[in-house]
Amino acid sequence: MRTLFLNLPVTDVAASRAFYTTLGFSVDERFSDDSSASVAVSDAIHLQLMSREKMAGFVPEGTAIGDPRQATAALYALSCDSREEVDAMVAKALGAGGSAWMPPQDHGFLYGASFTDPDGHVWEVVWMDAANVQ
Repeated sequence: MRTLFLNLPVTDVAASRAFYTTLGFSVDERFSDDSSASVAVSDAIHLQLMSREKMAGFVPEGTAIGDPRQATAALYALSCDSREEVDAMVAKALGAGGSAWMPPQDHGFLYGASFTDPDGHVWEVVWMDAANVQ
């Protein structure tokens, strides 16, 4: 099995850490400090939330660190086990300082909703009934 490590620039590491732990994800303190937080979404998905200054040290000099509030460069989609879990995760995100992004979409076999984190990174949460995919 492969593991995905997704590095995201954030404005306030402490606020981002609080946001993602409110969603139910854990923080690996071995890879966290004042300038970054290592968030385990699952055994195979890890977020490295880095201050914009720290992230600048991981890219070629002079490379701009994008601002997801200004332009959408990626949509991060995460599966859920049920429609209810989709709605619960969006509710947690909104209660923790996230913002609504797109209205929920219901295609019968596929249900999804979305939110942005405090920095504007877009998260889609989806449930799919694979047995009824058309």
